[in-house]
Amino acid sequence: MLRPSIQEITTQNETPYTVVIGVAKRAREVAEEVYTANQILEQKPVKTAVEEFAKRKYRMIEDPTLKALCKE
Repeated sequence: MLRPSIQEITTQNETPYTVVIGVAKRAREVAEEVYTANQILEQKPVKTAVEEFAKRKYRMIEDPTLKALCKE
């Protein structure tokens, strides 16, 4: 299990689903950045992404129009 937990990463407005999607997208970006720079990964991209969200270097923004589409 990764630390910090999902409760430590989320704020009042974020759902766990939003966190999972945000971390996955950031992990792909991390992997791509390392690949294009011809570097070696020091740790897994997901772990890097989780740590960045926990340190508030990144945050998730939900699109309110998508919420409206999901409710119907």
